[in-house]
Amino acid sequence: MNVTGSLILTTKSEILDLLFLKGFSSGGSFALWRKPKTSHLEFLMDHEQNPSKVDLAFEELPAGFIVHPFADQADKKAFFIKANQYFSFHLDQDLDKEELPEWLTNTNEDAIDSIKSSIKKLLIQKSPAPVWENGSAGEKNHFTKLVQLGIEAIAAGIVEKVVPARTKSIEVPENFDLGTTFLNMIEAYPNSFVNFFHIPTIGTWIGASPETLIKTKEEQFHTMALAGTQPASGENPLKSAAWTQKEIEEQALVCRYIVDCFKKIRLREYEEHGPKTIMAGNLLHLRTDFKVDMKATGFPQLGSVMLDLLHPTSAVCGMPRKEAHDFLQAHEGFDRSFFAGFLGPVNIEAETTIFVNLRTASFVGNKAILYAGAGVTEDSDPDKEWEETELKCQIIGKFIQNPSA
Repeated sequence: MNVTGSLILTTKSEILDLLFLKGFSSGGSFALWRKPKTSHLEFLMDHEQNPSKVDLAFEELPAGFIVHPFADQADKKAFFIKANQYFSFHLDQDLDKEELPEWLTNTNEDAIDSIKSSIKKLLIQKSPAPVWENGSAGEKNHFTKLVQLGIEAIAAGIVEKVVPARTKSIEVPENFDLGTTFLNMIEAYPNSFVNFFHIPTIGTWIGASPETLIKTKEEQFHTMALAGTQPASGENPLKSAAWTQKEIEEQALVCRYIVDCFKKIRLREYEEHGPKTIMAGNLLHLRTDFKVDMKATGFPQLGSVMLDLLHPTSAVCGMPRKEAHDFLQAHEGFDRSFFAGFLGPVNIEAETTIFVNLRTASFVGNKAILYAGAGVTEDSDPDKEWEETELKCQIIGKFIQNPSA
């Protein structure tokens, strides 16, 4: 930091360090994020040390950040980080001290002098141990057998598609720099929701999700179907991508799932655009966008209604949802926690954008747990599905292991 008794000039890297230090030091919950295709960094902090939970009717909530695990909760509620303090700035600008809020600049000067080491110590101290053990969830043999069981369940007519997941544990290196890691992820993944959140006793997570679950703004509703995966290769991967029947069918199943949700609420007036090939990190996916005019359809609470209907989506669970979910609970062998759940800012500047929590990792002491899943259809190959999860783990893992990646 540039410190001579007080801040003189604060770069984006220094602001990130200040925000992380302030968040961890507060004793409460906080979240930091950059939405896709923007340079706008946002931060909010909740002073309450006991995590709060809320109903999914987010239209009634104050400004904040919502986090929900993959599995349905008995109380049907999500964790909520209320925006007691909120700050945002554009990453392409440096800021003078006078442009920063007082609550951010009154940080203890001793902490500022050793800010990066302080952040790492706090990260390790405040990242709770998991209530579950990884067990065999990260082993190739376990995962390929799980995929094979999925293929057999499809052949038996139990499910049409299932999305098994796995974990991968890596060490947080001695030179780990959270601020640099987060900033580099922002620069590397302009089309993803790059995020970090910490909820005391519950979890500390970092990610770069390419998938919007729901978005509401100015009476417009948006969701997407994202499925099919292949490595991005060549000089122009978007133009050279060739999709197999397996991947096309996988995408079609997710689209059908969204349309079925519209049918359940008798919504017939919607726009559908796609599928088109999009890039997320080092991977390509197929994406179809769905849009609804909430004012024209007389459906102002469409966002929370669809949130309840869509989660967990067929892209992270399978189809039919109940049968696929039951299969995963019986065979997957670990608790996904917030992986494949959803998260995002609600009611901030009249906008709510909630994402599926993909391409993500949780911090557990001096380790990071990476999570990845793969869509299994009748044409799946277990070894290729394992390779797909390895590629997905690299999206976050390479930045944790090497912040300058």
